[in-house]
Amino acid sequence: METKQLSHTGVNISAIGLGGMPLSLSSRPPEAQGIEVIHRALDLGVTLIDTADSYCQDESDKHHNERLIHKALQSYGGDSSQVIVATKGGLMRPNGSWTRNGNPEHLRETIRISFEALGGSKPIDVWQYHAPDPDYTIEEALQPVKEAVEGGMIRFVGVSNFSVEQIQRAREVVDVVSVQNQYNPWHRQPETDGVLDYCEAENLTFFPWSPLGGSRRVSGLAGISAIAQLAKEKEVSVYQIVLAWLRAKSSCIVPIPGASKISSIEDSVAAVEVKLSQAEVTRIDQGV
Repeated sequence: METKQLSHTGVNISAIGLGGMPLSLSSRPPEAQGIEVIHRALDLGVTLIDTADSYCQDESDKHHNERLIHKALQSYGGDSSQVIVATKGGLMRPNGSWTRNGNPEHLRETIRISFEALGGSKPIDVWQYHAPDPDYTIEEALQPVKEAVEGGMIRFVGVSNFSVEQIQRAREVVDVVSVQNQYNPWHRQPETDGVLDYCEAENLTFFPWSPLGGSRRVSGLAGISAIAQLAKEKEVSVYQIVLAWLRAKSSCIVPIPGASKISSIEDSVAAVEVKLSQAEVTRIDQGV
């Protein structure tokens, strides 16, 4: 598996990660299947797994995905010592909905629970503020995160759903190594809002969330002619073409496609071998 350095940390991660969310939502597979998917990802060389405290069914189920990932890592027969688990905090799941909560006391508590859910024996590899809450300043919300870094509970910090100005403010409080914003053929805002350019210039790793469009749109990829035609020409899946397109957009991009089936993560990892020329990237750009 090709690897990339996580920002300026000196830590290498796989060029394609595994998004854990589908393993814990209401449509989750049986736990044994979820663990098999994670184990298969590790077999294929994946060393980055993205999760969140809110990847669950509702508030009563909070931290489900983190605990599942820890269980999978503990039961894996191979070497998992180099696996980086990137989690998030700051979203709530009341009755299955999604709401923001940047209350410093809440963040302090959820960091502690995430730390324990992921084993409690070493710092959280990457903790990401899931989305800025307008009820609290970024500086207020990140204060407990700074404390957790200084206290040895968090190793690296990332942000999610942030603008350039918000990233800059966050970096005044803590060292930020990654940015996770939505980016896919239907949502190309990072190309125009300055975030992707900023990440490149500042050597921050960019994780595109929902890289294949999410559960509601992924089936529509085959309907985008430029993507479908390239997939046919290269004899690969449309999903591999999209992941290759994202990777071709910038060297700082590390896609984290979700998977709830072994076949899905196998297909996603194979995208590392798919190379697109600039002309092919332009064909996709103009076709979506």
